Amino acid sequence: MAARIDLKLAHSYLVNPQQDSDYALLPLEMSFRAGGAYALLGPSGCGKTTMLNIMSGLVRPSQGHVLFDGVDVTDKSPQVRNIAQVFQFPVIYDTMTVAENLAFPLRNRRMPETEIRKRVGQIAEMLELNGQLNQRASGLTADAKQKISLGRGLVRPDVSAILFDEPLTVIDPHLKWQLRRKLKQVHQELKLTLIYVTHDQVEALTFAEEVVVMTRGKAVQIGSAEDLFEKPAHTFVGHFIGSPGMNFLASEVNAQSLMVGECRIGLNDQQAKSLQGLKHIKLGIRPEYVDVQAQASVNTIPAQVDRVQDLGTNKLITLRCAGHVLRARLPLTAQHFTVGSDVHVSLLGKHTCFYHDEELVV
Repeated sequence: MAARIDLKLAHSYLVNPQQDSDYALLPLEMSFRAGGAYALLGPSGCGKTTMLNIMSGLVRPSQGHVLFDGVDVTDKSPQVRNIAQVFQFPVIYDTMTVAENLAFPLRNRRMPETEIRKRVGQIAEMLELNGQLNQRASGLTADAKQKISLGRGLVRPDVSAILFDEPLTVIDPHLKWQLRRKLKQVHQELKLTLIYVTHDQVEALTFAEEVVVMTRGKAVQIGSAEDLFEKPAHTFVGHFIGSPGMNFLASEVNAQSLMVGECRIGLNDQQAKSLQGLKHIKLGIRPEYVDVQAQASVNTIPAQVDRVQDLGTNKLITLRCAGHVLRARLPLTAQHFTVGSDVHVSLLGKHTCFYHDEELVV
């Protein structure tokens, strides 16, 4: 039965942590609803695997508690928590066939053979392993072995949660999208609680309903792909999500206007009100929303084209603007700009974000 998981904890691998940098996970409170699909996304060393191992019971938090459906399981083993964990590298029995590997967790629980065959067949079909059920695992590719490992995690119908620790790392790039699609399909069919650790934003955003973005032991935002793209709650999220990430320009608030370098941009009443009382901020805007124009118009500021890249589906233009590097993603049908040409850019609009002390000004 899929479980709701609640965390209220912090963790350090040091005996007596003194400062933030001593913590693998800074104090946090977080909930994962039963049947939800989540991704923990961030660079190496940000604490996402530590969080996963605390949920599974492989690591005990140095402070706080872990609850499954309201029951404190902080001191309980992975077996008692009834979780399945899929690791970065395949964990299977090479001497067994594919079917025997998939059936192993069910036979350990003494499930009737008729139910085992039915369940193994169901999972094998989902993962497209039907034609390999009678093959020994030792002779299979790394991709197929990881599919078996995924299947062993998915085969138990009574599991509380399935935790994935970068399970597609060993998979060939051209097969990754197939497995991501399969995992999403499996989640929709089985309604299990799935939590997926990755450093790959494409994996996270295509698989999960909600993504937890982490940096330096801290969860800086939890939200849908749209939330993370349109309204990053922290400059790290704006930088990490998107390719390229969000543009940030140091700015100074001056009554009804914003100074970006020596350039003045007028603020509307709502923008001025939200920035009231602040002095130094960062203006954040995605490359997709930077408007590049040949001529000056209301509220535009001058820039110079530094580089033009044709990406096939669109053009990426790198500009020098008020002492900052600015990137704009334009459709192929947009006006052509040559390197070195003087242009004007519009930065303020409904998609513009403002940040103070790296956090979004709401």
